Amino acid sequence: MTHAFARFWAADTVSLVGTHVTTLALGVLAMGELGASSAELGLIQAAPWVPYLLFGLLAGVLVDRVRRRPVLIGADLARSAVLGMIPLLHVAGVLSVPVLVGLMAVFGTLSLAYDAAHQSFLPRLVPASGLTRANARMEQTRATAQSVGPMVAGWLTKAVGAPFAIVVDAVSYLLSALILTTVRVAEPVPRSASRDLWGELRSGLAWVYRHPVLSPLALTSHTWFLFNSMVTPVFAFLMYRELGFDEFQMGLVFAFGGVGSVVGASLSTRAAERFGPGAIIVLGRWLTPAAYALVPFSSHGATGLVLLCAAQFTWGFGVGIDGPPEMGYRQAVTPDHLQGRMNATIRSVNRGMIVLGAPLGGALAAVTSTRTAVWVAVAGLLAQAAAITLSPVRRARQPEVALGTEPPAAAP
Repeated sequence: MTHAFARFWAADTVSLVGTHVTTLALGVLAMGELGASSAELGLIQAAPWVPYLLFGLLAGVLVDRVRRRPVLIGADLARSAVLGMIPLLHVAGVLSVPVLVGLMAVFGTLSLAYDAAHQSFLPRLVPASGLTRANARMEQTRATAQSVGPMVAGWLTKAVGAPFAIVVDAVSYLLSALILTTVRVAEPVPRSASRDLWGELRSGLAWVYRHPVLSPLALTSHTWFLFNSMVTPVFAFLMYRELGFDEFQMGLVFAFGGVGSVVGASLSTRAAERFGPGAIIVLGRWLTPAAYALVPFSSHGATGLVLLCAAQFTWGFGVGIDGPPEMGYRQAVTPDHLQGRMNATIRSVNRGMIVLGAPLGGALAAVTSTRTAVWVAVAGLLAQAAAITLSPVRRARQPEVALGTEPPAAAP
């Protein structure tokens, strides 16, 4: 791995720890201090993903037209500022559920730009043959952050309050931007043969949805995100409101998801090399419904806590083992000039599914029950797992050379 990748990896690591602090602290802030219902919590969790649904495809076209490192740095700085406003507005006494939804929507717009550039920048740093390994290392980092972040969040939230725990995330984005300024990789200005915005957008869509493997991979991924996001607000509401677990116990449960991801990511590279990335992706897709099927059986006390930890560990293991081979395959089979559009197309629709799924899960829980909402999500996740098993994804193999991508080169 190159020095440039090491610094890119370090920037990612710093910001991810803060991100998982905010994930828990934001839910506690909404439910504990703002009195949000399960439906309102679903809206807050959906808000960052609305821009992906509205502008995601456009972001992919624009990222393919510019250098990607400046986009990463600018987005990190702006996200730091947006998160820093939350404790300030809380102190001023003007923070409310609608204001929090608005801030999360702005934050999501900035994250959209960052994500489109982030996934497209990596093939500039490592060769195609190393993409699965590089993605595995970054997934291990994400998983470790998922383990540490909720524990830190639980402690910070109890010690200083949820609004001020979010300051950690604001600082992490600032540090990430500073580290990214030290990444030195030759990144010429992309040359586009066309300035036809809609034509470029259509070519990105055609690449994803007409590709024999990317198409079923993307479509089942969209379905996974829809039903997975239905569980997210319900899971937090069940723990905090119905089962009475405190912030530290919630952090402990989410930390087990991170531990599972670490274990899964540690095994993903060898597993993909032995069985092929397609088979490992399929395995991961089956583990999500298996994990969530445990949630409706949870109860008060130690037994319920152990069951929820087991559910999160299984979920995290599935995400950890299938994420690196999926991302590595997508990056390796896509030409460099389409990387931004490919990543933004899949990611924006995936995040758009969260916009639909999170409020749907919260509303369904409010109308019926939390357990009914989880069972509906499990049924949908089983359907997507069966669909990807029957698709060409199962037989996918990793290309040795990425299409249209120059070997990574350090800048002078």
